[in-house]
Amino acid sequence: MTKIIHAVAGAAALMTIATFWLSTALTELFAPHETIALVKIAIPWGFLLLVPMLAATGGSGFFLAKERRAGLIGAKIKRMPFIASNGILVLIPAALFLASKAKAAEFDTTFYAVQMLELVAGLTNIVLLGLNMRDGFKMKGRFRVRQPDRLSTKPIL
Repeated sequence: MTKIIHAVAGAAALMTIATFWLSTALTELFAPHETIALVKIAIPWGFLLLVPMLAATGGSGFFLAKERRAGLIGAKIKRMPFIASNGILVLIPAALFLASKAKAAEFDTTFYAVQMLELVAGLTNIVLLGLNMRDGFKMKGRFRVRQPDRLSTKPIL
């Protein structure tokens, strides 16, 4: 059951963060300020889903890892403090700040500077969580490890 919880919670967390990021990027590029404000105000409400999913993913991952800390499990564990601190120290405060600025219709230089910081930090977490998912798939045997072509008949010059 723990394996299922880990996989479902991890996928849901990654998809939630990707949804936040894409919604932000697309509305900033193509939507009026009113739509941007709706997205920025809605994102903190999404934390009600995201935070429990990340906690369930992390908790179940540590439970599944037991005492192992080498190889792919070690790589996943090493990424987690950065993912968590990026979320707690950058993404959550930025989202709350941007929601308050958007609600007040204050789309100024500070708003856009924090918005860029949030987009970079969010993309960083998407990449790191994606790497963790990839490593989880490798551990389950879903991705084959590529072997060099040892039967090559090309002469070495």
